[in-house]
Amino acid sequence: MNLFDVFILGLALGIDCLVVSFAQGICVCCKCKKVSLRIATIMGLFQGLMPVISYYLTNFVYKYIAPLSKPIVFGIFMFLGIKVIMEAFGKEDTTSNYKCNWKWFILLGVLTSIDAFGAGISLKLTSTPILSSALIIGIMSFLMSVSGFLCSTFLASVKTKYLNLMAGLILIFLAIKNLF
Repeated sequence: MNLFDVFILGLALGIDCLVVSFAQGICVCCKCKKVSLRIATIMGLFQGLMPVISYYLTNFVYKYIAPLSKPIVFGIFMFLGIKVIMEAFGKEDTTSNYKCNWKWFILLGVLTSIDAFGAGISLKLTSTPILSSALIIGIMSFLMSVSGFLCSTFLASVKTKYLNLMAGLILIFLAIKNLF
């Protein structure tokens, strides 16, 4: 993958952070910068760390899966893209208990970064440098998370399913692109 592809991947992964932070911003009673920075820091950290973890875990099985790298990368991105699109059209949980504490934010960070874990495997299989990629993904996730939280009061009418749909289509595009 080249730098542009990593940027696009960061954008697709960051959309989860934007959506979660947006929803958190709508539901949290305090709309302060401190809360948005807490959420964004955790989101960016987990989105940046998960690809690094999976990248290095892939080293243990790399020689066995390297010959199949293109179909594996295709499968991972296609799976993630379809999963995100299905979530976009799934039933929204309106009864969630939104909280405003570190434990809740860490849970959100872990849950939103599962896709980034899969992306780290793809980064390894495409011989993409991990440190710059993780930094790009983490920074983009941080910025998108802050934006989502702060814009929640202005953009409350935007349906998050459209953002998820866009993220899913980007991941499917990356899947197809990596076949060639």
